[in-house]
This record gives sequence, C-alpha cells and structure tokens, in this order.
Amino acid sequence: MTFHGTNTYLVGSAKLVVIDPGPLDQRHLKALLAALDGRHVSGILLTHGHRDHSDLAVSLQNKVGAPIFASPRYDGPMDRHLEDGSRHLLGDTDIEVIATPGHSMDHLSFALPDTSILFSGDHVMAWSTSVIVPPDGRIRDYLASLDRLMRRSETRYLPGHGGPVERPQPLLRALRTHRRMRESAVLQRLAAGPARVGDIVADLYRDLDASLTRAATLSTRAHLDDLVERGLVESTGDRFRLTPAPTPPA
Repeated sequence: MTFHGTNTYLVGSAKLVVIDPGPLDQRHLKALLAALDGRHVSGILLTHGHRDHSDLAVSLQNKVGAPIFASPRYDGPMDRHLEDGSRHLLGDTDIEVIATPGHSMDHLSFALPDTSILFSGDHVMAWSTSVIVPPDGRIRDYLASLDRLMRRSETRYLPGHGGPVERPQPLLRALRTHRRMRESAVLQRLAAGPARVGDIVADLYRDLDASLTRAATLSTRAHLDDLVERGLVESTGDRFRLTPAPTPPA
C-alpha cells in the first residue's frame, strides 16, 4: 500500500525542514541522516499520523533536536499544532498549511508560497487513488479537500508515495469523477439486493490483486458510511441495502 515506500522531503538550504520522516525503520533513518549531512533542522512536519509517515518522527527528533509539527487532530507526540491557513517561517523556508482531511481526519498538505509546489501527502498521488480509511477518513471530507485544491494554483505536487504530479488539475478532476463513479457502482450493486461489504468488493473489483483487497474494502466501507449518513442506504448488522422509498399517502 506504500508503493515503493514513503517519500521523505528535505526542504530548504542551510536550515532544513523535514516533511514526513517516514516509518520506524533504521535503514530509512540512516539514509535520512546521511542526506541531512549535519545541517540544521528547523522542524519536522507531518502530513498525517499514519505510521508509514510519522513513526520515525521521535527518533529523528532525538538525533537532530527539531520540534515536531502536526495537525491539531493528530494524536501522536508533537510540539506544535499547525492550524489550517497558517504560515510558518521555519529556518529559511516559508510553509503554508492547508487542511486536506479525507484520507484521514488529521491530513495536511503544505504549500511553498511564491512557488508552484505543494506537498500533497497521501491526499493526491500519481500512482494510485487515496485509500479512505473509516472512521478516521471520510468520503465527504475527501471530496471537499479535492475541491479546495482545485481552487489553488500549484502546478507540481510532491506526494507521500510515488513520483511527482506534474499536471494536478486534470488529476484532481479525475479523482473526483472516480469517487462519484464508485459511489454509483455501490448503489447499483445494492439495487440488486442487500449485501455485505465483502460481497460488494467482490462484485466491483473482479480482477483485483489479492494484496489490494484490504484497501478496496476500506474505501468501499467509506462510501457505504457516507451513503448511510446521507440517508440513501441503511444497514442492519453487517448488511447494507438501499433505503426504501417512502410510501405515498393513500
């Protein structure tokens, strides 16, 4: 689910900011320290609290003495909250904070003002759609965050996994369309009768690699939770069905 691993970014020149230190892996830490090469670190920023992005933060802090910055919704160790819309001068780097919940409720993206660059974490990636992980992640929040980024001007996204996104606007529109199509497919499946999450995943992802079943299950459950919230679907135990149309008055 992490493609070739987690991208850790070093931003700045003499004084650096580290974005997403990565998983608790000694090889990753060794490579990161080698890349830092003794330079000052002004801050350790987390796009979100999933372990593949955040678990190395404290170990890195112990090595370089830098504070950890994260969303107010992040429940791990940190030194300072990053509020939506705030700007921070860390060392020689100006960072703008953009709350982009959806993949997780604590997800942040970071823009470099006066540049075309945005660090998009797991919200927007070139190699895969983002997995929505309920109940922490919500489809409604994810779509709203896509809309928010569509109103911005950055033209190069640096994600948490995989290579850069060089034309983000078409991808943002495609991601939104993909989610709406997936929602329609879930509704069509339930129109054929009540079903469990596993049944829906099996029908909608017929050629899915077995290693991706968990990701598909999480995102499908997120769609179902959203449809339940909107009153279009109801659940009984582990089974879901379309909400019956109201009976017209006699």
